[in-house]
Amino acid sequence: MLGQGLDRKRYNIQRMAEATLNWLDTHQPDMLRLLTKWAQINTGTFNLPGLSRFSNAVEAEFALLGGQLKRLDLPPMQSIDSSGNVIQTPLGQALVFTKRPNAPVKVLLGIHMDTVYPPTHPFQRVTRIDEKTLQGPGVADAKGGLVVLLFALRALEQSDWADKIGWEVLLNPDEEIGSPGSGHLFVEAAGRNQYGLIFEPALPDGSLVGARKGSGNFTVIVRGRSAHAGRNYQDGRSAILAAAEFITALNAVQRDQPDITINCGKIEGGGALNVVPDLAIARFNIRVSNVQDQHHIEAQLAQLAAEFGKRDGIRIEINGGFHSPPKPLDERSSRLFAMAQAAGRELGLDLNIRPSGGACDGNRLVAAGLPVIDTLGPSGGNLHGDREFVRVETLAERSKLTLKILMALAGTVLSRS
Repeated sequence: MLGQGLDRKRYNIQRMAEATLNWLDTHQPDMLRLLTKWAQINTGTFNLPGLSRFSNAVEAEFALLGGQLKRLDLPPMQSIDSSGNVIQTPLGQALVFTKRPNAPVKVLLGIHMDTVYPPTHPFQRVTRIDEKTLQGPGVADAKGGLVVLLFALRALEQSDWADKIGWEVLLNPDEEIGSPGSGHLFVEAAGRNQYGLIFEPALPDGSLVGARKGSGNFTVIVRGRSAHAGRNYQDGRSAILAAAEFITALNAVQRDQPDITINCGKIEGGGALNVVPDLAIARFNIRVSNVQDQHHIEAQLAQLAAEFGKRDGIRIEINGGFHSPPKPLDERSSRLFAMAQAAGRELGLDLNIRPSGGACDGNRLVAAGLPVIDTLGPSGGNLHGDREFVRVETLAERSKLTLKILMALAGTVLSRS
């Protein structure tokens, strides 16, 4: 009799799970309509009116889930202008939705609201390319991920697993520039939750990203001494020449440590051609695979700045740092990935795990001690380009995957066997 009761209970759980998963399949057209609507709202990182309008639209959808909402003002972004001065640029607000913070299992779900497309960018229109493909700004990175997140929670809230899961949703407006204003919010949220799910787009074949490189942005300001290039060239000290030598010296680090990538993406300086330039600015993005490499390149930057600073008439100043620490695939995250792969198999998905040189907010969460999967968004391609697209069928697919992960985290492992 006891065995029959357990079998009946397992059967009922399986039927309830299948009904909830089927609900997501039937709502894929709604997911597509909402994604189209959201992608038509420009949310370039510095388009604060657009981000505000989008936040209002998102808040209206999440209000249907219940819970509490907070809008958080972010500190401005500090950067260096073309004259070598520190400037501050305002950022949009972050949104935080919470429900059942005292539940047995606490999960952080997050994704960014901003895109790389400013209002002046020509790529603003959403187009249905064919039955399988939607093209538009942010449809994959990452408004598609936000739709996946929302519908997974809608399905959870109507299921028998809801009372076991307390969730916190963190939506930030500045991820595309490295989360300079919102990064601390992820670190704080890591201390309140047990698991992290981030909805960056999956790789084109549906694979999940495991290890990620750390990423840092650095601005090197080189100041020299101006002089007339004809009458007294010898009295000048060219900041551009010193900057070029600095770039070459720093780039040489990659020869001995190929896992470190150093990209000087922009240089500025100079003016009239008959004046020895007294200012040059070099802007770098640096990627590292582990904390040891991060410390090594930081030490190299400091050493080169000190060496060049000993030259007559040359001063070096370095601004910036690593905004995303390296993200190894640690043991805790590996267990979470194994859970996701098991859930995927039940849905007929063979989920591989691959490393990536890209960084995201999941880097911060892992560094803060939270196990994380950070590519639960839909599959697409041409990210950050004027042909960005999402595979329509993966909207419901990734929502179902997320729901099954949440169910498993709630302590119920579903099986179709």
